[in-house]
Amino acid sequence: MPNPTAAMLVIGDEILSGRTRDANMHYLAGQLTAHGIDLREVRVVPDQPAAIIGAVQALAAGFEWVFTSGGIGPTHDDITADCIARAFDVPINVRDDARQALERHYQTSGTVMNEARLRMARIPDGATLIDNPVSGAPGFSLGNVHVMAGVPAIFQAMVQSVLAQMDGGMPLTSQTLTIDRGEGDIAAALGRLAQEHPDLSFGSYPFQTTDGHFGTNVVIRGADPGQVAAAKTLLAGLVSE
Repeated sequence: MPNPTAAMLVIGDEILSGRTRDANMHYLAGQLTAHGIDLREVRVVPDQPAAIIGAVQALAAGFEWVFTSGGIGPTHDDITADCIARAFDVPINVRDDARQALERHYQTSGTVMNEARLRMARIPDGATLIDNPVSGAPGFSLGNVHVMAGVPAIFQAMVQSVLAQMDGGMPLTSQTLTIDRGEGDIAAALGRLAQEHPDLSFGSYPFQTTDGHFGTNVVIRGADPGQVAAAKTLLAGLVSE
């Protein structure tokens, strides 16, 4: 049985402008791979309702799971929750359990609950809360979409909370073979090996060092560690001929 598929939607003008370097995609990809869920697509959209709604609807229809990051904070440009509600055509309001989670956190930290912070308790109808042990403001899951914060520490905590409740498939394993030859020299052998092993994926990544030395890293991925190791050995023999 094939692994479940997933997509990620990164939301925020700051990512597209280059002001912020996104770290969440790298983290999510690694966690999903270890959990046996195949991340197939990542989109980055601005803080614009039409872009967010359209992307959520398209990804939710195309993949078994969707993970979003960004846009659920207390400021005017944090519009993700409203857009998710519109994408699923459900109302959104301040929810008591979300408010209580925020109040508990703010009481502990000595922070005053105000209208801006209360915005983070607005949850679309029918959603399930995602715990946030870092700052109290919950994420939420609606349908097959998991909506999480953009702050890396909070995003990572929320991912762990969600994955603990999800069934995965076969975790992928990978091995890398470094070859001191260019891609053109190994392409034929690599192509034959890929055809003979359809259950594995072969990625070819050329490199060049500062002293002018060049070569190719071939990454072999698959669910069966034995097959991956055997394919690496075969490839090493083929490119040495």
